[in-house]
Amino acid sequence: MQETPFSLRVGHLLPNSMSDSNTTDFTNPSTFILLGIPGLEAAHVWISIPFCIMYSIAILGNFTILFIVKMEQSLHVPMYYFLCMLAVTDLVLSTSILPKTLSIFWFNSREVDFSACLTQMYFIHCFSAMESGILVATAVDRYVAICDPLRHFTSLSNPVVAKVGLAVVLRGCMLALPAPFLSRQWPYCRTNVIRHTHCEYMAVVKLACADIRVSSYYGLFMVFFVTGLDVLFITVSYTQILRALFRLPTKDARLKTFGTCSSHFCAILAFYISSLFSSLMHRYGHYVALHFHVLMANMYLLVPPMLNPIIYGVRTKQIQDRLLWLFPNKGT
Repeated sequence: MQETPFSLRVGHLLPNSMSDSNTTDFTNPSTFILLGIPGLEAAHVWISIPFCIMYSIAILGNFTILFIVKMEQSLHVPMYYFLCMLAVTDLVLSTSILPKTLSIFWFNSREVDFSACLTQMYFIHCFSAMESGILVATAVDRYVAICDPLRHFTSLSNPVVAKVGLAVVLRGCMLALPAPFLSRQWPYCRTNVIRHTHCEYMAVVKLACADIRVSSYYGLFMVFFVTGLDVLFITVSYTQILRALFRLPTKDARLKTFGTCSSHFCAILAFYISSLFSSLMHRYGHYVALHFHVLMANMYLLVPPMLNPIIYGVRTKQIQDRLLWLFPNKGT
């Protein structure tokens, strides 16, 4: 009875016949082993430096956004409420992977409990779906603000914003539920070694010794239907925004109006380009080195949380002014 876990841990080192005979009846491992970035183990400490810098910027930047919006009464409007939701989502997304990743890089702490692995997987899927939903909500906010400004604050009152936020949270929670449930039901009788820095969904289910087509279909559903539908809504919103912009009489008026949604547009590009590139490459980039797959998966979860507060801080005058008030120039 005690041989099964040991066989599971070393099964990838044994001949196929011996590994299969010792682990055939095993259903779920008690732990998984995260390898980090395969092929770049010797560089883990050096890779941790930019990872740690990006995480620090994400934490500091997003908490700063939350603090500024809370303290500045003039920012208590729908756009900045959605920005706060985005900041919280970014904090959770980056924190769901980086502490464990750094523990692998710095302390060689590779073991992760099976339930903790599924929990991490759920948080990644859940808050990724939430971030996508928040970007859609912000696009709708920009559409109403530019195309129907007289009804902006009546259409998007505080109760409406709260309901939209609740809908985004519930949607993310429900869409992410199949990931851990599907992963838990598969038998893992080959190995418990995940060639990744975190419990990425497809990296885990590919370890199963069963037909995982249902899991693959779910992954494709999340990429093409959920993300694709959100991108469609955003595209429609910005098409209407551009039509309204071109009807403005002067170039200055067009530039000034577009400036109110340029930061949101940059956030959309940062999130969806990295998301789609990582997801499609993981499924179809069979000739791409594994360490590149893993690095891109980490960039998808680290770069948008780092860039969003920078984008909004640089492109949004109200946040700039509040930052200058908080950190005055000593030379002036």
